[in-house]
Amino acid sequence: MEKFTVLDAVAAALPTPDIDTDMIIRIERCVRTPRAEMGRWAFEMARYRADGSEDPGFPLNRAPFRGAQILVAAQNFGCGSSREMAVWAIAGMGFRCVIASSFGEIFYGNCFQNGVLAIRLPGPVVESLLHALGAASAPLRIRVDLPAQTVAGPDSAAHRFDVDPLRKKALLEGLDAIGMTLAREAEIAAWQAGDRSRRPWVWL
Repeated sequence: MEKFTVLDAVAAALPTPDIDTDMIIRIERCVRTPRAEMGRWAFEMARYRADGSEDPGFPLNRAPFRGAQILVAAQNFGCGSSREMAVWAIAGMGFRCVIASSFGEIFYGNCFQNGVLAIRLPGPVVESLLHALGAASAPLRIRVDLPAQTVAGPDSAAHRFDVDPLRKKALLEGLDAIGMTLAREAEIAAWQAGDRSRRPWVWL
């Protein structure tokens, strides 16, 4: 995974609450679509018209949000099924961070497993960010500082967020669950050697 430290980037607003994983990526796209192409189909049902052209009414198709790497979403984002492809699709669109007041719990965990920082902020703070971004006629930037655990909005006001220490370490070092395990390979080998001495019959 790519390391995540400080991200100062254009932000996009998606103010619709309760967006589920089926809205993020349709189940049909999860069968034969390569991971690298998931971003093309993210939010397909709202993002595109029947003829395949972009729907200008969908918030993420707005010009100020082009190239955004930070997504500010409404409450209960990523609810519904447990499909990990929903995170692949969001990452495929270029988003490295998602900010909301609440998330579907499985989606929240899947974000960290795939190098996407999911941040919970208080509802009024998220509403303020959504309002500022929604009213903007030009791109606005948000600064996310993972080491300091702060988010600075377009007005530069800093808001602290909580993150599990192990998940934080994994993002800072760019390690997935397997990488985190392999980082302790020497400890694992030492334990195995000791266990062979204590319980040799187990290792036959």
